[in-house]
Amino acid sequence: MKRLFGLLPFIVLSSAVIMMSSCDDEPTVTEPTPSTGNIVVTQNISGSTTWTKDNVYQLGGRITVLDGATLTIEPGTIIKGEAGTGPNSTVLLVARGGTLIADGTASEPIIFTSVADEITPADVASGNFASPNLDPNINGLWGGVIVLGNATISASNDDDVDVSEIAIEGIPTSDPNGLYGGNVDNDNSGVLRYISIRHGGTLIGAGNEINGLTLGGVGSETIVDHIEIVANQDDGVEFFGGTVNATNMVVWNVGDDGIDTDQSWAGTLDNFVVITPSGHNFELDGPEGTFEAGHTIKNGSVLASNEDVVSGDLINTDDNSIVSLENIYITGIADGQIINRTEYTEGNGTFTNIILDVDPDSLANYVDGTLVPGISAGATPQANTGVFGWTWASQAGAIVF
Repeated sequence: MKRLFGLLPFIVLSSAVIMMSSCDDEPTVTEPTPSTGNIVVTQNISGSTTWTKDNVYQLGGRITVLDGATLTIEPGTIIKGEAGTGPNSTVLLVARGGTLIADGTASEPIIFTSVADEITPADVASGNFASPNLDPNINGLWGGVIVLGNATISASNDDDVDVSEIAIEGIPTSDPNGLYGGNVDNDNSGVLRYISIRHGGTLIGAGNEINGLTLGGVGSETIVDHIEIVANQDDGVEFFGGTVNATNMVVWNVGDDGIDTDQSWAGTLDNFVVITPSGHNFELDGPEGTFEAGHTIKNGSVLASNEDVVSGDLINTDDNSIVSLENIYITGIADGQIINRTEYTEGNGTFTNIILDVDPDSLANYVDGTLVPGISAGATPQANTGVFGWTWASQAGAIVF
């Protein structure tokens, strides 16, 4: 977890513009220009707004769905982030109290990508969900998607005093829309379903990039289901506390960790695939305050390495991580890759049916600690990959389990 904060002011490039005033419920839209045909969004969403699949929406800066506002994105819609790093990064941010209804389908997923991506609504309508011009390992071209809520987090300030809310990484501390956390564990930030987020993770500052999908203090009534992250420069998905559950997730070719958890996330990730992250496959951190809660990660298959990428640790935890890992298969294991800790001095980490695709006689070489009974050698994938046919990863043949 990083504690550097970037600045992301609004920018405007070209094409049509959506503008939303604080008192309007519907945006004012100018006609798309012939240069791209995209509708450029440059103002926060402050009312009820719908983005439709017959348009391509271009994020012209940090666009926030404000407290009390609802952004609905139709199935099949494409959203593209403008290029830029540091203060010129682009993000879709859902603030606490804001609602995002991005409810795609297997035949019409919602795609977040870069303006450099030439994918069109016609491509999506024809069932071709791959980028026509960008390789699936090109990252850092825009920001990502950040959803914030009012659920409990475990955090502390610089004086090690517990705090119930904190600013999310990548958003300036002066912006109250970047705060997350609270005491409403059944908070509802909306629906994120059948969404592919690609080529993001732009650099905010030294060592600080944006995750493909960031979930900060998101509550249990929020739906996060069928999510694909492709070629993000930082982590695929990162959970900062909260109680949200996630199902059916694909993380492919990210520049840092596949799955990252922090601040006592108290939900479950069920049925997932992680493919060749450059960092750890899992980075699972412990509480940062006195509040303690655990999470469960289960039913997943992981390709740790291939001829182009060798990931870091197979599973990386802190000594106070509270996590239950169940039914996870890891293949493509290179020498030196390990489960970094199997004994916990403070936390409550458990391993159940963790299968490493290695020679049984060398199994102990892939753990740093005691070889506990829940870790074994074998070759039995654990994810239900049949539900991922809609993803770019599946269409590209990258899901090899």
